[in-house]
Amino acid sequence: MNVFVPLVGALLSWLHGYFGLDVCPGDWAWTLTGLGAVTAAFPVAGVVLVLAIRHVTGNRLSLGTVTAFAGIGVFTSLVVPWAMFGGASDVFRAAFRGFVPAGMGRAELATLGERFCFVVQQRAYLGNGQIGSTTLFTGQGIVATVLHAVTLVVLPAIGVFGVILIGRAAFRRGPRWPSRFFWVPFAVLPFVTTQLTASVLAQLWVGFVPASLLGAIAVRLLPPPSWAAINRSAERRREQPPEPAADPLTPPPAAPMTPPPARPMAEPMASQPLPTPLDGDPGDGRRPPELPGPTVEPPRDGPARLATAPGRMPFEAYRNSMPQQSTAAAVGADRGVTAAIGPPIAGRFVRLQRLGRGGMGTVWLAEDSQLGRTVAVKLSHALDADTEERILREARALAAVRHPNCVRVYDIVEDAGEDGRGLAIVMEYIEGRSLSEEVRGHAALDDVAAARLWATMAGALAAAHDKGVLHRDVKPSNIIIDPSGAPHLIDFGIARRQGESTLTAAGMMMGTPDYLAPETAAGQPATPASDAWQLAATVSFALTGRPPRGERESTVSALMAAAQAQPVTHLPQQSVHRKLLAASLHPDPARRPPLSLVQREVNGWLAHAGHKQDGPVTGMLRRAEIGH
Repeated sequence: MNVFVPLVGALLSWLHGYFGLDVCPGDWAWTLTGLGAVTAAFPVAGVVLVLAIRHVTGNRLSLGTVTAFAGIGVFTSLVVPWAMFGGASDVFRAAFRGFVPAGMGRAELATLGERFCFVVQQRAYLGNGQIGSTTLFTGQGIVATVLHAVTLVVLPAIGVFGVILIGRAAFRRGPRWPSRFFWVPFAVLPFVTTQLTASVLAQLWVGFVPASLLGAIAVRLLPPPSWAAINRSAERRREQPPEPAADPLTPPPAAPMTPPPARPMAEPMASQPLPTPLDGDPGDGRRPPELPGPTVEPPRDGPARLATAPGRMPFEAYRNSMPQQSTAAAVGADRGVTAAIGPPIAGRFVRLQRLGRGGMGTVWLAEDSQLGRTVAVKLSHALDADTEERILREARALAAVRHPNCVRVYDIVEDAGEDGRGLAIVMEYIEGRSLSEEVRGHAALDDVAAARLWATMAGALAAAHDKGVLHRDVKPSNIIIDPSGAPHLIDFGIARRQGESTLTAAGMMMGTPDYLAPETAAGQPATPASDAWQLAATVSFALTGRPPRGERESTVSALMAAAQAQPVTHLPQQSVHRKLLAASLHPDPARRPPLSLVQREVNGWLAHAGHKQDGPVTGMLRRAEIGH
């Protein structure tokens, strides 16, 4: 440490002119306090340098950036403070022994002989840690001992906490573990300085602690890395994806797909919730036109297998109450469930109730007469080549996704109905109400419920994106809240994978205008950032009860507002999620945070606020509320 004595001595001499106050405990004691504050500026400077690097590299943690962060952290949080503390101790030890430390003059050291408060002499107090009087009856020895215990134990602990805050401020919008390069080395400092002069250390810590806390606040005011930089780093990690595996649902090239009516396919598929109401969004009551847009994210892995576990059977009581007769006759009886019941689908799935109807087909609540479980069946209307391809595309999309909050697909069957041949996707049925119905029928969600909704749906969409699948129609009516209050993402009816044709009917639009990202409304290719925009718009609706751009009188005006990237005007004003929502709803897709970071940010807020991440989004739903 002797090599730093001249530098520290010169710095102390300069600081004496600013911090040398002639008050207790003495001018040189206050100069040491100023030196402690200056020392706290070095970790702050290191964090600012790291922030500058991250503004270029984003979250790309290569060997070079990790090495740079580690070097900056160790140098500014351990090497420099250790040199400052050790140099200051050596300066005053030399002065106590009658030497003139390098970097200081005799005239400056003359004041070390003055007395302040309980200190006999500053030279003795700072040079060897002796207290002014050890007479226990006066209480001075006890007071000095207590003060040293506080300044040498409590203050270092607070100082470590301050450096933790400083380090974490450098790694906002990214992984937090590199912040350990700052606070872990600094946590070593109190232990490696135990042999230094106690009074010098006490005065240094008195200056370091408040300066470090103020530095943490100052760093928080600096802008974090832009979402554009973060997205660029994420794209680099996806530049070389593995080749997609063969799709078990792709028909053989030599012959058209003709699955047996009641025989399940060889492999089971992945997970997801109930099919969406196809009558349009409950909030707008209309089915807008569809625009094409190719998928840009390639599939990462092969599609998942068909789900084998049976779903819930919420209508078993109804099934048991039916007379023992042929299935068709039983279904034809009017049980008060629906008046639009027809023959079993594919001779196997008994229609119980129509759940929705749209351009892609009709969704039925049905019972699998062979396996005795309740399912949802999306049955195509007049089947042509394009319709068949759309159904197969949806099945492939659902097969590729595996997430507990996405509906599972059980089978694809052929139905020879009255209108001719059709294909039907057999899916898990999720009881519940749509998010749109919940918000409009009850009340907007609070910040905790919205955070759980956002994190869960972000995870579901991220799982789809990892398989190269875009949803492209995320909206409140396509999120179902089950009886336990958990959300489920549904209806991949317009989802696509890379390399598949658009196949959108002329005049039909992709998605709902109120929840359509600006770039897709303008006809540009959809990307994962487009799904992220739609999810953020849905969360904003959950917090306010209105779409982020407000409601328009017609579909055309809503589509024009989306295509022109009109600013969002109905964000929640008092929500803690307002800033993250504003970033996620940015018109430029490159400046939106990726879903993985949104999920981490929201889960981090929940943990920091003391809330469970996997709690319900809304209260428990009763059967009467669901409408069955």
